[in-house]
Amino acid sequence: NEDGESYSVSDCDTVASGEFVIPDTYNGLPITSIDNYSFFKCAKLTSIKIPNGVTSIGDCAFKKCTSLTSIEIPDSVTTIGDRAFSSCESLTSIVIPDGVTTIGDSAFSRCYSLTSVVIPDSVTTIDDFAFYDCETLTSVIIGDSVITIGDRVFDGCDSLTSVVIGDSVTTIGDRVFSGCVNL
Repeated sequence: NEDGESYSVSDCDTVASGEFVIPDTYNGLPITSIDNYSFFKCAKLTSIKIPNGVTSIGDCAFKKCTSLTSIEIPDSVTTIGDRAFSSCESLTSIVIPDGVTTIGDSAFSRCYSLTSVVIPDSVTTIDDFAFYDCETLTSVIIGDSVITIGDRVFDGCDSLTSVVIGDSVTTIGDRVFSGCVNL
């Protein structure tokens, strides 16, 4: 990184496959972020372990990792970028850690195998299309600190049968539950 005090993960080879463990350090310095498009289209990766100390997951960082079934996100992460996990078609569950404050635009859109999500109390904003078209998503729990739910966040989640919304929500965008025929 520019600060000379840490490293970011970037430009993973798209032929990477199986389980991928991101190390805590590189050349003696901590890894603190995953850059935009770092694992974009790494379609053979099945699982990722992100080390504690990483604070941000960049835009499109894991987009189109179509074989990814699990990912461990540490509590140190505060930001999940736009389209970070979009089109991870095999991802069945995700644990969003307590440190995350913002879930980016389309962050988990088109994760067709995702069945449930718990959004922790630390999150204040769920950006537009965050879970758009997650067609097997059946339940969502939205933490008590969420203030803003963006436009079309759960649009196309046609298996959604249960949503619990926390007490702090003051803004709900347009068409948030459009296409949620089972609600």
